[in-house]
Amino acid sequence: MTDLTPSQTVGPFLHIALPWPDGPLAAAPDAPDAIAIDGRVIDGSGAPVPDAIVETWQISADQRGFARCPTDNDGWYRIITVRPSPQPDRDGNTEAPHVDVSVFARGLLRRLVTRIYFPDATENATDPVLTSVDPARRGTLIATAVDGGYRFDIRLQGDSETVFFSV
Repeated sequence: MTDLTPSQTVGPFLHIALPWPDGPLAAAPDAPDAIAIDGRVIDGSGAPVPDAIVETWQISADQRGFARCPTDNDGWYRIITVRPSPQPDRDGNTEAPHVDVSVFARGLLRRLVTRIYFPDATENATDPVLTSVDPARRGTLIATAVDGGYRFDIRLQGDSETVFFSV
């Protein structure tokens, strides 16, 4: 029988050990197809989470993108990446373009996992993951188009809580 080590909350080392200077850049900011995804991490009372880390990864037509960005004192993060491509899932269905997201923060026993979908992707209507989410909560997974990119706020609890997935 194997003893498992229990999960522990993420400690104050988060901003010491995990970020690196180019961490928020999954693409060069001046690349012709670069987009910015900006947002805030917000707790259950609507207050910003100033010490979270938002980690993203996705597959684009010709590359994989990975980024890691700490939130600032007002809970803001910014990732520079390229728009992902539709991808087949393991059942042969086409998944809409999306960015996979993990959120690490003080007080969380495990990372929270969600996705960012794009509002203009026609594949959203048939994406097997997105369409499995309650229609009343589906909007928490879809970014808002803004000048120069997209906005995606992550609400950890409460009204309009972001949909998180068990992995």
